[in-house]
Amino acid sequence: MEELRPSGAPLPQAFPSLFPPGLHVIYNECRRLYPEQANPLQVTAIVKYWLGGPDPLDYVSMYRNLGNPALDVPEHWHYVSFGLSDLYGDNRVHEYTGIDGPSGFGFELTFRLKREAGESAPPTWPAELMQGLARYVFQSENTFCSGDHVSWHSPLDNSESRIQHMLLTEDPQLQPVKTPFGIVSFLQIVGVCTEELHAAQQWNGQGILDILRTVPVAGGSWLITDMRRGETIFEIDPHLQQERVDKGIEMEGSNLSGVSAKCAWDDLSRPPEDEDDSRSICIGTQPRRLSGKDTEQIREALRRGLEINSKPLLPPISSQRQNGMNHDRVPSRKDSLESESSAAIIPHELVRTRQLESVHLKFNQESGALIPLCLKGRLLHGRHFTYKSITGDTAITFVSTGVEGAFATEEHPYAAHGPWLQILLTEELVEKMLEDLEDLSSLEEMKLPKEYSWPEKKLKISILPNTVFDNPLN
Repeated sequence: MEELRPSGAPLPQAFPSLFPPGLHVIYNECRRLYPEQANPLQVTAIVKYWLGGPDPLDYVSMYRNLGNPALDVPEHWHYVSFGLSDLYGDNRVHEYTGIDGPSGFGFELTFRLKREAGESAPPTWPAELMQGLARYVFQSENTFCSGDHVSWHSPLDNSESRIQHMLLTEDPQLQPVKTPFGIVSFLQIVGVCTEELHAAQQWNGQGILDILRTVPVAGGSWLITDMRRGETIFEIDPHLQQERVDKGIEMEGSNLSGVSAKCAWDDLSRPPEDEDDSRSICIGTQPRRLSGKDTEQIREALRRGLEINSKPLLPPISSQRQNGMNHDRVPSRKDSLESESSAAIIPHELVRTRQLESVHLKFNQESGALIPLCLKGRLLHGRHFTYKSITGDTAITFVSTGVEGAFATEEHPYAAHGPWLQILLTEELVEKMLEDLEDLSSLEEMKLPKEYSWPEKKLKISILPNTVFDNPLN
């Protein structure tokens, strides 16, 4: 439950303990931006999270921003969260890690919503949207970074709007602050259409954000979300797809190097009744699972091998959904399988590697539609791409010959560590597969199941209905 109330100004210094220090610093940054709005409307959790309440954010403050006519920035509502960072410093919510590191998760969320004519008070639905994102962060311990995307699959305000997904970027006005419990930055939610989300996946989020900034009706310089926007940036300017996105993919590739997905694979080299078979999920059978120790070994191998910079993208798997949110597509800094560059994949010596002669890959429609991106945007640029199952331990990593240290080799292109499969594809095979998979872009018109096969390579890919993965034992 939540309640709406005016927020209070800082208490006198004689009573500093009653006003949490972390909250005080963030409040002061908001006060710097809105000196005339000392008591903005605020959505607050009635039962705090540390007392068993469902809402991780203690507060969401809502400010009226007059915009900037000189920059063509319209008047809008500005929402700021309090709770993803450490407000208290007493370990009730976040572990204190020092003044120089991140405070809590290291960020708070913001959102800018275009003010409709005649609106005298801000809508409160963005506060629940922010609570949904915060619940994901708290439950999964995955954090967000600028340029990340969130597949929400539902109008953000539960209307008929085309704005059904989100990108994240630095807030253009709120500056990072240093609290007694660490550093806090401000990440702004930007509502986008499905076509814009797909472009961000195929290329990169920052590229699409840069385009949105140049289109006033699609966000403008401050990336203000207009839930009534009826056209995508590609409908507003049809040249953007070819001149910016397609050229960007061709020149730079995609920085989306993995997704959580509905996927499975079968080892066709050995019969299913082989008791020593440690393959991944096989539709129609109980999924085999790694032991906790082996899972951690593979996760550590993936982390050391693929997390080469500070901006990994793929989170551990969660099968939960909040308000239509596909949690498993949210980028992460924890236990990532990804990086923006090709890097060595270091298998743990205690995990047995098996070479396979023939494999069958299975994907649902949404995952299958990303295969051309995997091939064109990643492998042809010497990189890797990972699918990680949301229904089990299964992981499928495609690697190119340019990815050093992979346990799949040109001599043995299919190799597995337990339920983690690696597939090495040569450039010649990638080009052939792209030709054969051309119709994947029109999957919505395709009758499923759909099968693709390369017999000479002993490789088969099936695109299957969601129900096959939702009910694997049926």
